[in-house]
Amino acid sequence: MKTKLFAFLLLLACFSTHAATRERLSLDRGWLFHQGDIVQPPIVGHEESYSNAKAGSAGGAAANEYDDSDWRRLNLPHDWAVEGPFDPKANVAQGYRPRGIGWYRRYLRVDPADRGKHFELQFDAIATHATVWVNGNVVKHNWSGYNASYIDITPFLRYGDAMNTIAIRVDAQAMEGWWYEGAGMYRHSWLVKRSPLHVVTDGVHSTPRQIKGQQWSIPVEVTLNNSGKQAGDVVVEVTVYDPSGKQVAQRTASAHVNVLATDTVQLPVTINNPSLWSLEKTNLYRVSTRVLQAGRVLDEVSLNTGFRTIRFDAAQGFFLNGVHVKLQGVCIHQDHAGVGVAVPDSVWEYRLRRLKEMGVNAIRFSHNAPAAEVLDMVDRMGFVVMDENRNFNPSEDYMKQLEWMVKRDRHHPGVILWSVFNEEPVQATEVGYEMARRMSAAVKALDDTRPVTAAMNGGFLTELNVSHAVDVVGSNYQVPDYDRFHKAHPDKPFTSSEDTSAFMTRGEYKTVKDKNLIASYDDDAAQWGNTHRDAWEAIATRPYVAGGFVWTGFDYRGEPTPNEWPSVSSVFGIMDLNGFPKTAYYIHQVQWIKDRPLIHIAPHWNWKQGDNVRVMVMANIERIKLLLNGRELGEQKADPYRMNNFNVVFEPGKLEAIGYNGGKEVVRTAVETTGAPVRLELLPDRAQLAGDGRDAMPITVRALDAQGRAVPLADNEVTFAVSGGGRSIGHGNGDPNSHEDEKGPTRRLFNGLAQLIVQTDYDSKDAIAVSASAAGLQPAQISIPVRQVAAQPYVAEADAPLTFVRSWRIAPDGDQRPDPNQKLASFDMNTWGWGSPPMRAAAGSKYHLYRASFTPRKNLADGSGRIRFAAIRGKAEIWLNGTLIGKKDSFAAGALDVPLPAGAGKREINVLLEAEPGQGVGIEGNVTIEAAR
Repeated sequence: MKTKLFAFLLLLACFSTHAATRERLSLDRGWLFHQGDIVQPPIVGHEESYSNAKAGSAGGAAANEYDDSDWRRLNLPHDWAVEGPFDPKANVAQGYRPRGIGWYRRYLRVDPADRGKHFELQFDAIATHATVWVNGNVVKHNWSGYNASYIDITPFLRYGDAMNTIAIRVDAQAMEGWWYEGAGMYRHSWLVKRSPLHVVTDGVHSTPRQIKGQQWSIPVEVTLNNSGKQAGDVVVEVTVYDPSGKQVAQRTASAHVNVLATDTVQLPVTINNPSLWSLEKTNLYRVSTRVLQAGRVLDEVSLNTGFRTIRFDAAQGFFLNGVHVKLQGVCIHQDHAGVGVAVPDSVWEYRLRRLKEMGVNAIRFSHNAPAAEVLDMVDRMGFVVMDENRNFNPSEDYMKQLEWMVKRDRHHPGVILWSVFNEEPVQATEVGYEMARRMSAAVKALDDTRPVTAAMNGGFLTELNVSHAVDVVGSNYQVPDYDRFHKAHPDKPFTSSEDTSAFMTRGEYKTVKDKNLIASYDDDAAQWGNTHRDAWEAIATRPYVAGGFVWTGFDYRGEPTPNEWPSVSSVFGIMDLNGFPKTAYYIHQVQWIKDRPLIHIAPHWNWKQGDNVRVMVMANIERIKLLLNGRELGEQKADPYRMNNFNVVFEPGKLEAIGYNGGKEVVRTAVETTGAPVRLELLPDRAQLAGDGRDAMPITVRALDAQGRAVPLADNEVTFAVSGGGRSIGHGNGDPNSHEDEKGPTRRLFNGLAQLIVQTDYDSKDAIAVSASAAGLQPAQISIPVRQVAAQPYVAEADAPLTFVRSWRIAPDGDQRPDPNQKLASFDMNTWGWGSPPMRAAAGSKYHLYRASFTPRKNLADGSGRIRFAAIRGKAEIWLNGTLIGKKDSFAAGALDVPLPAGAGKREINVLLEAEPGQGVGIEGNVTIEAAR
């Protein structure tokens, strides 16, 4: 028996040594939402004024016991702006979508066994400004819609059934940009539970450095915090694993962290001959940090990083691992068809995959830090990134936003540039220089391994300007000044940070101004910009220009330049809002991909007999031959910058383009004249989905003719039905002038295409059935398998809680029975005491009086509610608004259940207790207002 007990204890000890206590739990489920502001009535009375200034006493929708029973229940991420109708009176820059104010609330039960742990709320982003309350206490004011909020809520928590209330007021009237920004809690939210002595969020700095040759160092720096009640001595252990999972380095150091203090530990580790991260081979190393005390793991954090060198050369551009790389980049905003800015992670993966297929190797997330999950994808998929700060301002609140971005993102090998701003009016002045100088210094204090840039749209040739405060000069457009700047500053690295701004409407090949349609031949650009072909030629033919970032990779809502209403989204994109390609996609693809022959034709081949059609052929080979119905129309040398154009008189049939290298055919493509649409087709992006409630998939919707060919001009209205283990979360068609409901059951095809996005339900295992129907066409149905997966750890949803009667006034004790309904002057804050259950009075006095107020929820106003006392010690009388409604005749501690009379509005409750001689009394458990059982 002793042997078995010893073995069990040994096993338990081993388990406790390796079991980290940190839990990062998804908080996306079970939020309540109200669109519109809820304004608290003015505070005018003595008591209201006094109480308003006290901890935990927030009023209105921020109050603990606010009645939110009629609010909408939803899961995050959520963008309420995309759900609303378009309004021609709303802001053109925001895509004519009204935004306004919204409120979110959520209830949180904390297990008493977790008392003593450190609790942190994490909101990855909220659009736009937000105020957060926990249990009636303001815990955060956030002044940007693009940065995360990390909130220590440990001191405010209640445990057990005394539910915690999170309330968030979102001000989406505030604007930070001139594009669609959405509204609401559009990224993920989390609850992090960890040991009181722990690694702070973003507290591991692990950016590798090359020492010499193949010898590298990761000068790991770990920041610890101790929210506990006693100082702690710990060992910090850093372990590095290579891409195969093999341990390649380990280092430990001791730390002493005082109570409510932080400490930083340095643990440099050396790595010899690491596998380098590159665009082609995205080798990622895992850095695991553990905090141990007496052999027990208190906390553990893991993150990925990569070994690579970057260099911007003033004469030759950008080098990655010593190899010259031209930055073939795009700028992108963060909204997508159907979902607004609440883009599921898997749809982000789809967007990045579309860019990769086009030949993109660089992304500028304009003009803000992206979601953390997106940068993880960037590292895995092989992109380099310009990580951009939103607000140009070195004052305290805004400097914190910049520092947050650098701390969060500095471990990512894909990040190669920190950008402190985009197009600031003071960029050419001493003021701009001084502001940029301070922000650049703040970046370098946190990470000096990457250069700092700023996206300037002019002013870099003045005597003192922002370009003197950054490492790499970023130019937005300004093509005529490229050579002038390089000649004036031949030792300053230079890149296009934004270029092009050309206009195309997907699938349109005739410009119709009165319909806000722009032909997709790359002939039209903003007055400040260039066509796709001109912009890239200016970059590609100048070795000193590190590369470029096309405005933009995708269309985005708002900023419908050069149009206004009824246009509601931009037409700058290489792809439309769905990720469907325009002609620009193929122009860049043949310019940027060199490892295989490519050829494309624009436009489609559905015209009228005798029409003169301009045919653009895009190819990355030597020569091009064009044939119509087998008849040769001409042959041209392929032009890598201008592309190739042919004038062709339309006749129905097949138009073919053949590409040759060295006189041999290496690639061909064709477009054909189609018949009328006869049936619909659904093309899922992937073969299956994960049943985790988060995985989502775009499905392409198109119409086919009798021969199974996609009809490029189809505009049928399609009705969708989704059932089984998922649901529709939105749809789009790429039409910048469409005002259709993106969440409704129907969507019209635009130039032959639409896109439906489906998402799995939480804990789903059933396949998702999707059907599409249109008048006069054969419908389409598909079944998408759903793979069962382990649920992501999450905080359980909580139903609307009981109303807790928490804040009580306590009358002076006495031996004479008091009037339970006696008046107390509203300005008297001191004669009676204050308390919350449990409230106990020691033996001595005979009578004890407690008073509180509450407002029952609307569903209990009909008399169906109960007032429940979990435990009262002593005899009791319960008075409500001056009327005796219940009694307890026993001195012994026990529960009491009293009917709640019908009525609405605020109620005053008085509890008169009589003590047994020599015994104490009190309200010893929670007091709740709830429905009758």
